[in-house]
Amino acid sequence: MKKAEINTLEIGKKAPAFTLPCDNGEQVRLKDYRGRKLVLYFYPRDDTSGCTLQAHTFTAYLPDFTAKNTEIVGVSADSPQSHDKFKAKHKLAIKLASDESHAMLKKYGVWVEKNMYGRKYMGIERTSFLLDEKGIIRQIWHKVKVKGHVEEVLASVASL
Repeated sequence: MKKAEINTLEIGKKAPAFTLPCDNGEQVRLKDYRGRKLVLYFYPRDDTSGCTLQAHTFTAYLPDFTAKNTEIVGVSADSPQSHDKFKAKHKLAIKLASDESHAMLKKYGVWVEKNMYGRKYMGIERTSFLLDEKGIIRQIWHKVKVKGHVEEVLASVASL
């Protein structure tokens, strides 16, 4: 198994461009968010306990983010159809983008080798990025713990 690409993204650098399919048959592109702040959060899998809690919390705080000119996009390797089911089941209001090819996940350095019970495999490291109105990375959270994370992101948005 190949190791993930080394994450060279840093605060103050321009975020890599992307175009991904998302729920409801739409596409999401970085350039669509010019003039608005963007929280890109990467999560391992639809409909698992931690990912569901994170999506619910982002949805609950969506009006607070919107008031601060900030959009939320969750990204996983699940299919757009999986995202549609996940959103419908849990009444989620955030956009969910799909990177089944892992190309964007690799660009953002979140497709990494993981180890569970001695078994090594490739997967998504739960990570969030806060981008400013020009697509510049202003904050990165690696190995995110779900509880309290959304509130921390919202506080960072407020300080920009």
